[in-house]
Amino acid sequence: MTTKDIASIQDWHAHVYFDAPSRDAALALRREIEARFEMEMGRFHEKLVGPHPRFSYQVAFKPEIFAAIVPWLALNRGDLVVFIHPNTGDDLGDHRDRAIWLGAKLELDLDVFRPAA
Repeated sequence: MTTKDIASIQDWHAHVYFDAPSRDAALALRREIEARFEMEMGRFHEKLVGPHPRFSYQVAFKPEIFAAIVPWLALNRGDLVVFIHPNTGDDLGDHRDRAIWLGAKLELDLDVFRPAA
């Protein structure tokens, strides 16, 4: 087994998933994140974007913040699903092999990371 150096993680993304019935809960969680943490918040997508199987918004954070934000999300996400992955430069591997799920594991559309035939 080849080990990877954690220094290869440039940053992390947490994607908060929601649908029409859980939209208000997703907005409330977003407001709490913005109030508590210095994070880069992505757009609030009410459409499917990239590999994501539900509406979502992204929370980008540096490795130094991981120990604060991930446990907080685990305890405060309610019924929302949160998908977390590192960014090492290997998009397919980061989304497929190195992901952390808070809540149900959903199927991503990984074809967006594969070269066109």
